[in-house]
Amino acid sequence: MILSCNSCEKKFVVPDKAITSSGRVVQCGSCGNKWKQFPNKNEIEKIPAPKETGIKKSSNLTKNSKSSKKRVKKSREINLYSPEYLKKKHGISLENIEQSKKTIASKKVSFGFYNSLILFVFLTIVLSKSLHFFQNYIVQLFPFTEFYIDYFFESIKNMFEIWKDLVT
Repeated sequence: MILSCNSCEKKFVVPDKAITSSGRVVQCGSCGNKWKQFPNKNEIEKIPAPKETGIKKSSNLTKNSKSSKKRVKKSREINLYSPEYLKKKHGISLENIEQSKKTIASKKVSFGFYNSLILFVFLTIVLSKSLHFFQNYIVQLFPFTEFYIDYFFESIKNMFEIWKDLVT
């Protein structure tokens, strides 16, 4: 069945069995207009009449038909996160993942950024203190290094002065 919206004239295709002889409220997907749609006369003839079963319908049954038609949500037969489902559907085996994590953890040895930074600062301090301690001996053996050593210690003093100024 082809329906057309009253306000925007958009046409929609709907299955013939969707619109019963009593009519149905439909809504335009384009403009949102709602109206009650009845089947065309030629389509009423196509729809077979319901067979009588000999059971009398009571007036209470027709009034409560909406409440009796409540849908019951079916529970899933299988858990989506179960190891069986993951292996069957996605090819993921949880045992392999746990084993690979253990092997990676046992193989992986990382010193870390902050440990590396602390080690760098510690080695810089030790080297500068040892250079200061052996400064006279190094200058006696290599006289051309006096200028470089003095320049190094002067730069360190300037960095400390800059740091003091920033803090205060």
